[in-house]
Amino acid sequence: MKKVIIIGAGPAGLTAGYELLKKSTEYEVTVFEASDCIGGISKTVNYNGNRMDMGGHRFFSKVPEVNEWWEKMMPTQGALPFDDRLLGRTSATAEGGPDPEADDRVMLRRNRLSRIFFNRKFFDYPVSLKLDTVKNMGLGTTIVVGFSYLKSVFFKREEKSLEDFYINRFGKKLYSMFFENYTENLWGRHPSEISPEWGAQRVKGLSITAVLKDILSKALGRKNRTVETSLIEEFSYPKLGPGQLWELTADEIEKLGGRIVKNAPVKRIIRNGENSVTAVEFVKDGKKHYEKCDVLISSMPLKDLIAGMDGVPESIREIAAGLPYRDYMTVGVLVPKLKLKNETRIKTIGNIVPDNWVYVHDRSVKMGRFQIYNNWSPYMVKDIKSSVWLGLEYFCNEGDSMWNMSDAEFTAFAVGEMVKTGLIDSADEVIDTHVERVKKAYPAYFDTYARIDELKDWLDTIPNLYCVGRNGQHRYNNMDHSMCTSFEAVKNITQGKTDKTNIWNVNTEKEYHEEKS
Repeated sequence: MKKVIIIGAGPAGLTAGYELLKKSTEYEVTVFEASDCIGGISKTVNYNGNRMDMGGHRFFSKVPEVNEWWEKMMPTQGALPFDDRLLGRTSATAEGGPDPEADDRVMLRRNRLSRIFFNRKFFDYPVSLKLDTVKNMGLGTTIVVGFSYLKSVFFKREEKSLEDFYINRFGKKLYSMFFENYTENLWGRHPSEISPEWGAQRVKGLSITAVLKDILSKALGRKNRTVETSLIEEFSYPKLGPGQLWELTADEIEKLGGRIVKNAPVKRIIRNGENSVTAVEFVKDGKKHYEKCDVLISSMPLKDLIAGMDGVPESIREIAAGLPYRDYMTVGVLVPKLKLKNETRIKTIGNIVPDNWVYVHDRSVKMGRFQIYNNWSPYMVKDIKSSVWLGLEYFCNEGDSMWNMSDAEFTAFAVGEMVKTGLIDSADEVIDTHVERVKKAYPAYFDTYARIDELKDWLDTIPNLYCVGRNGQHRYNNMDHSMCTSFEAVKNITQGKTDKTNIWNVNTEKEYHEEKS
């Protein structure tokens, strides 16, 4: 029996473990997780009965294998969830599917609404061309936006940076309103300093032209066959948050004979003279332990993987050490109501705004987004009828002034920004709060990232090492992309393939990986 060690119990690591055990009886699987949680950045935090989703995870993919996998693990609802029933709303149901009111192992179907909050007004995300947009921007600004966009159509910039990428697709005026400040807030760098590759990956095909095509197809009653992910209107979501899916997956791995060891960070990768990985060193209960392996699947950050490996050429060590990340802090805030008015036609409990999350484009605050957990799933909130449970999201760097704030300081700062932006009238309205910090949430595309191919080529010389997932590949993957890297890795392992190009190529196509005809 071959021993397989998997580093990380996030989506990529758990997918790999489950797939290996389901597809073959030849492997003994052990998953080492540094924290005490399952799910990585897709975990769900339960605080006093109110659940938090770290970053917001829409379960939507145009990869059939991913959708089939999710459906097998958590079947689509066969009846309406609590809020839909209460409000007389409709959502898709699957014949014979579980009832969310009676069964926890169920995927809900949810309406997608993500908007931009700019000058205390809501704008569609992505920005749409309709009367409300013109009214909110003002006629003068709308005219400037139009001419700016036309200029970008006829005078394309060479795309040397993310700034060039956005201006080519939206025009300079819209870029300055809705992309420049938010992007700098997210990455801590001006878009002119960031590679256009990030935009090409995350905003594939999305532009004013795509928005116009989407509007036209709807007006003509046609389905847009190439609608982008940012334009989807419905998605699946686990009843108790994204972490529920991964906790169930971890349970299935153990039922299949796999082993999951939490609070066990891997500190060292040990190789033999032939370059193969032979063992890992991990820490458990303050003591060093060693475990031998025939195969290593790693979803740990490339920076940490290389730092813990002996015999790495200095040039490769330099690339890995310089790979940048952006960290993430969020504070859950429980309030009785929001000051924001629901001016949509979507019914909600308490008539709160119906957004899943809102992008904050306000240069006077540091808040990047806020989530409204009530709208992700009614089962995320302990008292859905009389409280609103928010997640205020901030981007920072580990060790900076924001990261080093105490929980009390950070909470006071964030609640102060809620008042400043008009989400609530006073800090006295806050019922409860909870702070979470996530390290290396966003792999970034600057600094030594320009030399990432050198690093990948060197890693590929290690025959029994497979790098998967967002941080395992230093690529800003969606959850389904992370899963696909593991599908590919498992295929290679079980079929004896040595070329790993298929694993690295997930989510690098020019057309959106989640798009199908």
